[in-house]
Amino acid sequence: MNGMKQDIARIQELVGKAFSATGSLAALADSTSPGRLQKALEETSGAFERSMLELRRLCEKHSPGAGGYGKRPILPRMETSGFVEQFGYGWLHIQLNTLLPHCRYQPSEWLSDTICRLLDDYEAGGSRLPFFQKAMLVIDEHCGMDGRHIFDQDNKGWKAVSNAIKGRLVPDDDQFTLAVALISEKSELNVCHITLLDLSDTADFFATRSGDYAVPGFYEGGWEH
Repeated sequence: MNGMKQDIARIQELVGKAFSATGSLAALADSTSPGRLQKALEETSGAFERSMLELRRLCEKHSPGAGGYGKRPILPRMETSGFVEQFGYGWLHIQLNTLLPHCRYQPSEWLSDTICRLLDDYEAGGSRLPFFQKAMLVIDEHCGMDGRHIFDQDNKGWKAVSNAIKGRLVPDDDQFTLAVALISEKSELNVCHITLLDLSDTADFFATRSGDYAVPGFYEGGWEH
């Protein structure tokens, strides 16, 4: 139980720091410096992310096993984060049911962690993940003007995606191993499609996505696998 107490103390410490960070937000509520406010927002978000990730690890470390305490039924899975699937040619598709976060000042730890967990779930279900020696990573956001408040690609947290897949789906994320494309499409949905494919298939991917191959609903399974 000493280990459990130490873990709980760690959670309390992280949550306390996160709560303290909200004080900076209150102090900057009427600030005339958008940059300072943005930095404080991201630092506060990072503090809450760290506490949440630590709590996730705590749940797994001290899990009582399938069925939970007293063998109660496992709670139904909620598809709030996204899913993983494979398209034709072995292309791997990850859908996130959210948009890329802002990361001008803070890296997005929750995004890397969420992608890793989606990949874990995919493998746990009996599916095999591909591994590409040289790959193209396509990050395709579908959103409306009202749903997207970060329009500059260099301010989006896309690097969290490449960090989550290097060493697992590709050897590394250097420029000679992983090519990256950031694209967007206006839509009523606010989702992010992440596709990883062999670099040699790049032309086929973009031709298929653009509709040159007459494939409707590209991300909705509108073509044969």
